[in-house]
Amino acid sequence: MSVEATSDQSFTRTEMMIVAAARELAGQHVCFVGVGLPNIAVNLAKRTIAPDLELVYEAGVFGARPARLPLSIGDPTIVTGATAVTSMFELFAFYLQGGLIDVGFLGAAQIDRFGNINTTVIGGYLHPKTRLPGSGGACEIAINARQVFVIMRQGARSFVERIDFRTSPGNLGGAEQSERIRREEGWLGRGPSVVVTDLGIYHFDEHGEMRLDSLHPGATLDEVRATMGWEVRIAEALGTTPAPTAEELWLIREELDPEGAYTK
Repeated sequence: MSVEATSDQSFTRTEMMIVAAARELAGQHVCFVGVGLPNIAVNLAKRTIAPDLELVYEAGVFGARPARLPLSIGDPTIVTGATAVTSMFELFAFYLQGGLIDVGFLGAAQIDRFGNINTTVIGGYLHPKTRLPGSGGACEIAINARQVFVIMRQGARSFVERIDFRTSPGNLGGAEQSERIRREEGWLGRGPSVVVTDLGIYHFDEHGEMRLDSLHPGATLDEVRATMGWEVRIAEALGTTPAPTAEELWLIREELDPEGAYTK
């Protein structure tokens, strides 16, 4: 069954988000995979629209072909059939910093209009309301992957005018400033390209600001505006995201996430 096939099954917003994120990987070749929602989206893409996609995991695995959805970046299943298993230092130094990663796929706790990401703290750094896992490899991925894709649920506490801590740089203060800083610092990546949420798909305009290009089935512009800390830019030709296919839903529910760890 092809990705273009339609489905008459009901689906959740989380399933729609995962499917939409997976489809964005069409035509990509090498993807550095983050834990959580990026993990299931990338593994879905490899099983559907991007079968030749090379998966790279932070633990030191390049060209991963996991037989099941990895539970973490250290899950032994990720080494099955891998092209190379290296140290984390070698993976970051020779692959990521060597310019060999097409897409870094990340999650986030907070994001702003320019795609800057916070995964460190909510509130002040010294006395936070919530202390989060931090960067891990996300900052290096955001700097050196040619493109950055983000998947996250949308809400007023996560889509904010100003993030509480900049863990991973996006377009910083705008496209012009971001391009200058990336050039001066010798960063390899161009910054964020796509943000996929449970309400829609965003790309970035010429100013480096997030723009809503596609609205998921059942979502409304009022919901989008109510869950963002700024006045969202909306594409003139706003599209509707195609619903998940029966094949995509089966893969999520039966093969990739049968326990509902990501989708419930």
